[in-house]
Amino acid sequence: MGYKILLPQEIMQEGRDYLESRGYELIDGSGKEEEDIIRDIEDMDGIIVRLSQMSKEVFEAAPKLKVVARHGAGYDTVDLEAAKKHGVMVCNAPIANSMSVAELAVFYMLYCSRNFKKVQKHFIDDYYYAKLRLPKVELDGKTVGLIGVGNIGSRVAKKALHGFNMKVIAYDPYKTQEEVPEGVELTDDFDRIFKESDFVSLHCPANQETTGFVGKEQLELMKSTAYFINTARGKIVVEEELYEIMKNEKIAGAALDVMQSEPVDPQNPLLHLDNVVVAPHVGAATKEATDRASLHCAMSIHEVLSGEKPTWPVPEMKEEAVLN
Repeated sequence: MGYKILLPQEIMQEGRDYLESRGYELIDGSGKEEEDIIRDIEDMDGIIVRLSQMSKEVFEAAPKLKVVARHGAGYDTVDLEAAKKHGVMVCNAPIANSMSVAELAVFYMLYCSRNFKKVQKHFIDDYYYAKLRLPKVELDGKTVGLIGVGNIGSRVAKKALHGFNMKVIAYDPYKTQEEVPEGVELTDDFDRIFKESDFVSLHCPANQETTGFVGKEQLELMKSTAYFINTARGKIVVEEELYEIMKNEKIAGAALDVMQSEPVDPQNPLLHLDNVVVAPHVGAATKEATDRASLHCAMSIHEVLSGEKPTWPVPEMKEEAVLN
């Protein structure tokens, strides 16, 4: 077949086996930074990207490139306009990590509800303060408000409804009531999610529409006992305004799996608040999710280079996928 596929970072063996068994030549890149990819990509037909940025400069350096497969659900690191200009199909892996991220969102609800960061901090020095005086609540009967009810949000909804007897309300302008899980109340009132929920959980993509979607105006609507959870993308939240809310203890806590800048700046003040939990974007970092993402990316590469309609084109390229 002779097609060359660039791997700036490693992929799981499932993906490698799928492509190599079909005659593709896998080229391990010299690095994941933009300058590394520009140096490596000139002769490549496809690329599977994990953390790397696919800028217009990368596309300009890739005359043979036909397909970009993004190793995960989010694809805000890919310049779609540049991809379209250069005739490159962009695919992602929208269902590969859905269960893993949904599980993590529920974990953060539990972690916050039991005030676990403060419990860990205090229980050695003051056992009874940590055990008896720090406030803790159950999930049972609480309301979770979801921003986005796609592959991940719908799984969070089902776990909340059936695993914890929670009430679920959701905002998603691209869904109808019939398209969300049974038991979820869909609302077109964005502010209501913040006003009524005990937990607000973000599950929408990062794009021009959602960048800075959540800030002081929305967060100030939340109950003082409520928690804010973001396992989506950091740029959806106005981080400086979230910091002010948390510093002044306007809400009970926040769990952030994602930040505006990743890797996170060690000086970011959110890292040093007792009511904020921060993790290094581990939602999709399970073995199962990475195995699936590698395989799904490999399948997308093969579909595009074989002239087939790809199963997982990014939404902005579904028309191009049909024409292809």
